[in-house]
Amino acid sequence: MNTLKSVYIALGSNQGQRQQFLQEAIDEIFYTIGQVEKLSDVYETPAWGFNGGKFLNACILVKTRLTSNKVLENLQSIEKKLGRIQNQKGYQNRSIDLDILFYENHKVDEVNLKIPHPELSKRDFVLYPLADIASQNMHPVLGETILDLKEKLNSKTDISKTEIKLNSKTYPKSKMNYLCIEGNIGAGKTTFAEMLAEDYHAKLILERFKDNPFLPQFYKDPKRYAFPTEMAFLADRHQQLVDDISQLDLFADFSVADYDLYKSLIFARVTLQETEFELYKKVFKIMYRDMPKPDLYVYFYQNTNQLLQNIKKRGRDYEQNINAQYLDKINQGYLNFIKNENRFKTKIIDLSNLDFVNNRNDYLKLIDQIFES
Repeated sequence: MNTLKSVYIALGSNQGQRQQFLQEAIDEIFYTIGQVEKLSDVYETPAWGFNGGKFLNACILVKTRLTSNKVLENLQSIEKKLGRIQNQKGYQNRSIDLDILFYENHKVDEVNLKIPHPELSKRDFVLYPLADIASQNMHPVLGETILDLKEKLNSKTDISKTEIKLNSKTYPKSKMNYLCIEGNIGAGKTTFAEMLAEDYHAKLILERFKDNPFLPQFYKDPKRYAFPTEMAFLADRHQQLVDDISQLDLFADFSVADYDLYKSLIFARVTLQETEFELYKKVFKIMYRDMPKPDLYVYFYQNTNQLLQNIKKRGRDYEQNINAQYLDKINQGYLNFIKNENRFKTKIIDLSNLDFVNNRNDYLKLIDQIFES
């Protein structure tokens, strides 16, 4: 999973409904690039480098999982959507102008993208709003803070702070203490849980499947290694959830887990012989009885063909022999569990036509579905 990166973006407009263009650009950035974490004040400045109407300028800090080149591509798409004519030479009037100033501390020197922005230190209409949200940030090339660069420029330009306030969209608020994201093998539950925890600053609880010493042998010889594999999973899952979830009442943490203990019974029902399963079930019931239950249990459904593609793509050697029939049985086990569950709220979300990793709009749709009232 790509972790969040900080990108600073400058916005400007000197045509039409200037404030509206800035706000619409910020909204589109949220939908296509990432969460807007900070917004500067809005400044009015004369046109720079040509004779034209005055600009409204602002800067924002965005947290994104996109590469710098993908950020640039999306910014250009937003400009086009808001009426800017692309590929104009020289400085001209424009409905919207969006520039990447910094992308973490990265240095990029390409034909169509240079980071940090090479003209940043010379432009008061950038430094003034940027200093509002990043005054102590160090320029990775010049080695000076943004505030130092602003004061050093000592601008004589007629630049003025306006009363305009721009707003940023935010993720829906969570009223939950404990959210469980479940799904079949390869459904994407872990990736989504990681993204969600990062965006919401939540405690992340991931299944420690790599710690199960029997799992590789199980995929090679299921009949022989099924029982020790499932017992090892059950013991570890139980211990981890007890350790991480039981403290919620004390600290009111929002936690997101990529599994629930009941998955142990679902998998065991598929993998174990009847006599083994009866013994396993007795142990499971003792452990599950007093386990904290999630405020919401979400099941990510993926069709079997897509699951097999995802499993192949992530390339874990010991998973490559998993077959469609096995996945179908696991899926049916989850659906039966959800159908009969009345101890907590459940929700099934079909991911078959969604790509929440590469399409932020799909990611936002999932968040809306999970946190809707």
